[in-house]
Amino acid sequence: MLQIKPFEDHITEYEAWFDKYSAVYESELLAIKSQMEQLPENILGIEVGLGTAKYAARLGIKEGIEPSKKMREIAAKKGVEVMEGTAEHLPYKDLHFDFVLFVTICHLDSVYQALMEAYRVLKKDGSIIIGFIDKNSSLGKKYEEKRHKSDFYKYARFYSTDDIIALLKETKFKNPVFVQTIFKDIDEINEVEELKEGYGEGAFIVVKATKI
Repeated sequence: MLQIKPFEDHITEYEAWFDKYSAVYESELLAIKSQMEQLPENILGIEVGLGTAKYAARLGIKEGIEPSKKMREIAAKKGVEVMEGTAEHLPYKDLHFDFVLFVTICHLDSVYQALMEAYRVLKKDGSIIIGFIDKNSSLGKKYEEKRHKSDFYKYARFYSTDDIIALLKETKFKNPVFVQTIFKDIDEINEVEELKEGYGEGAFIVVKATKI
């Protein structure tokens, strides 16, 4: 729960990041959207840890959970139905959703438990979509180096793509598909970055995997 407090205390700075790095934000949205476009139409899904609904509202996701009260209040004003909860203990029944989206998993207490919970609430053939900063990328290394000086990343844990592949396998998700973006330093990005299939070049990776 230590990771909730910075978002409660620094919500203005959190919101300002998306304005300062609008092209980075749009690039991340494009990468996530490209994976969501592979899903069937008219399906039910959630974003887990949706913050102020910066992603959910733009992606048409109508429901999700968020542990921060202040962020829930802002998300609700954007028309997103948001419940109090954590990724490790989702307040939903089994086999309920067609997809579960995570963006920025570095703030979770246990990614393994979060993925197990996603598996539980997903229907058969449902999809998990995870957006994350690869810790082996130049941006990931920069965040890690400055983590202890950051209000937001002090308690964060970053993951490599290989880490995520291993976690998906351990939690029984199959057929991972990757896209990547953010190929330059974020202070140099003034327009939306391209997408590439796979991983290993971009800093922001989005993987989609399936519950078989």
